Amino acid sequence: MIEQLVIQRLAGRGDGVADTPTGPVYVPYTLPGETVTVEPVPGHPDRRHLLHVDMASDERRTPICPHFGICGGCAIQHWTDERYRQWKRSLVVSALAAAGLDAAVDDPIDAHGEGRRRVTLHARRSGRDVLEVGFAALRAHHVIGIDRCPVLAPALDGAVKAAWAIAEELRPERKPLDIQVTATDTGMDVDVRGSGPLTSARSTKLARLADTHRLARLSRHGELIAQRATPTVVMGKARVALPPGCFLQATAAGEAELARLVRLHVGGAKAVADLFCGVGPFALRLAETARVTAADSDATAIAALKQATAATSGLKPVEAQARDLFRRPFVEQELKRIEAVVFDPPRQGAEAQARELAKSAVPVVVAVSCNAATFARDARILADGGYRMTSVTPVDQFRYSAHVEIVAKLER
Repeated sequence: MIEQLVIQRLAGRGDGVADTPTGPVYVPYTLPGETVTVEPVPGHPDRRHLLHVDMASDERRTPICPHFGICGGCAIQHWTDERYRQWKRSLVVSALAAAGLDAAVDDPIDAHGEGRRRVTLHARRSGRDVLEVGFAALRAHHVIGIDRCPVLAPALDGAVKAAWAIAEELRPERKPLDIQVTATDTGMDVDVRGSGPLTSARSTKLARLADTHRLARLSRHGELIAQRATPTVVMGKARVALPPGCFLQATAAGEAELARLVRLHVGGAKAVADLFCGVGPFALRLAETARVTAADSDATAIAALKQATAATSGLKPVEAQARDLFRRPFVEQELKRIEAVVFDPPRQGAEAQARELAKSAVPVVVAVSCNAATFARDARILADGGYRMTSVTPVDQFRYSAHVEIVAKLER
C-alpha cells in the first residue's frame, strides 16, 4: 500500500523515522521535516521504500555520487554538512546517555582527508547471468554495479576497474567474491576471497591482470598470486610491510588524527600497553617516547609490527605478542607496571579486557572505538571500576556513513 509519511528524525543508521500510531517507521534517504511517499518493504513491517520526496527539507542537498540511494554504500550524502556533523556527534552522545554516562562530547573532527584508502568490492552473478561488481544494495544481497566511487582516495582510482577485471576472470558462480583493495605507498594491494582454489592457468591469467593494472600485490585468501612491489605504509618513523588483507584505518588522515589524540592522552607515560594493536599505527608512534607492550590476535600483523620495529632506529623497546584478548585479556598482575593502556578493538568491543582494566590501578586508559554502542558499554564497565571520563572526541573518517570513530580518555 502506497502511503504518505512525515519524517520526524534520523535514526542511528541514517534512516529517516516517521512516528506512526503503530510505532516508528524507517525510510532510508529521507530527512527530518520531509513529507514523503513510500511503499512497503516485504517482510519488514517497520520499513518503507522511498518513492518520492513530496516536500523536501531546506537542508537537503544534491548527493555527490550518481549511485547514492542505489548502491547502499553511503547512508547520508543528501544533508548539509553542519546538520550531518551534528548528527554524527549525536550518535556518541546518545550511546553514552543510554549507558548512563555523563561526559562532554567534542565536536567531530573531519578526518576524511583524501578519502578512503581501502575498499571491499563485491562481485556476483545475477539470475540473468549478468556479472555485477560494486557494493551490496541497502539491506539486500544483490550487488549494484558501479564504475567509480567518489569517497575513495585518488590512490584507489584504478580499484573499481581492476576489481571488474579480476571478477570477469574468476566469474563467481554461487558465492560472491569479495575483492579488498588497499592503497599503499607502492601501489594497490588486492586480496580476493570467495574464489575457491585456483588452477595454474587461472593463476597465470590473474598474474597478468595484476601486471596490466599495475597492482603492487595480488593474493587470494592471503596466498600470493603476483607481486610487483612490497605493499608498505609509513607509521610515524617506521615503514610497515603490510600482510595481505590486513586491517588499516579507513583513511590516512583518520589514522593520523587518532594517533595524535592517543599520544596526547597518553601524555608522558613511559610504559604503555597497546591492545588490539594491529600492525602498530599507535604502538610505533608511542614507541618514540615510551616502552610499549603490544598485543593482537592477528599473528601476521604482529610479525609485521616486529619487523617494522627492528628496522626503525630511534624507538624505545616494543614487546609485541600474538594474543587473543577476548579469551586472554591482560590481567591486573600484568598491568602493574603499565602507566597507560590504549585499546582499539573490533566492532564487538573489548568487554573482557575492560573488566580486567576496571580491576587494575592503571592511571590512564585511552579507549578507541568504531562502534558507539560497544564503546559506551566498555566505558560503563570502566566507570563502574572507578575511572572518570575526561575527554570524548568523535573522529569522522567514515564520511557519509553511520559509522563514527571515538577516542576517549579515562583516568583514575
